[in-house]
Amino acid sequence: MIRSLWIYQIAKSAEDFNLVVRFFGELGTSGVQSLGSEGGKFASFFPPDARFHFFSPGEGSSFQPPDLYVDVGDPFIALEVAKRLGFKIATNVAPEQISERGFRAELPGGTALIVGGPILNPVLDKVEALKGSLGAAGKRFGIIVSRFNSFITERLLQGSIDALHLCGAANETTDIVRVPGSFEIPSAARTLAETGKYDAIICIGCLLRGDTAHYDVIVNEVTRGIGQSAQETGVPHAFGVLTCDTLEQAIDRAGLKMGNKGFEAALAAIEMANLKKAVVGRSSLVVGKRKTKAAVRRTSSVVRKSLKAKVAKPSRKSR
Repeated sequence: MIRSLWIYQIAKSAEDFNLVVRFFGELGTSGVQSLGSEGGKFASFFPPDARFHFFSPGEGSSFQPPDLYVDVGDPFIALEVAKRLGFKIATNVAPEQISERGFRAELPGGTALIVGGPILNPVLDKVEALKGSLGAAGKRFGIIVSRFNSFITERLLQGSIDALHLCGAANETTDIVRVPGSFEIPSAARTLAETGKYDAIICIGCLLRGDTAHYDVIVNEVTRGIGQSAQETGVPHAFGVLTCDTLEQAIDRAGLKMGNKGFEAALAAIEMANLKKAVVGRSSLVVGKRKTKAAVRRTSSVVRKSLKAKVAKPSRKSR
């Protein structure tokens, strides 16, 4: 989950900062400079084997660099882990280069850290992007769970339910369907999707490699079936089927070292359900504008033809 660790170094003066930036630049390590949240300056360098940030506080700056910055793939999950471990969650304040999906925390001993997602690209940040939120309130979800390897799938199921509840889903808007094994998941998922009652489907199963080709056959069919059901019904399907070589790998992905993949699948389902709503809403707005413009053009055409007819028609005095 952790992708990198960042260490901040503070320049003793603005002059030192400028000299270091020039020094690194002339050595071939180009940096990206920008103003900080309190008027200070940052220079981020990206050499092949490390990531080093040099910071010059602005006059009267109140920004306090953390002792450690942790770059993660999903700050939402990291926040839940931090709360569970007893971290004191401070604020969502972070340098302006950091994604807003992050938080500042303090450990009991006083160590300060910021946990955040990827740095925003200044070019891409100006491009409006559609994205789904993690709000599940008012939405209906179907969960298909395999009974085979239930000691794993039940943990994944619990993770999915926890994620839905954290995001605002109610018990009565979540339906759980149990099937014999993972091979039956695509059929059940399509059946639920075709009812039109669900905003997203969450597919949960566990496949462990054996001594025969049976594992490869099932994995391919389950993956193809779930993908085909999602594409043909238009209902988002979240893939929460574990495909592991060993039982230890499955256990790690059902709530231990690798997190809970059922929890992650539920988050994906929520986000995709909201994304679909956003895309459909945007499309309806565009279509409505086009229809309005077409109606205006047709009206204008009729008015122009009527005026031409009146002009062309001779008056009685000219006869």
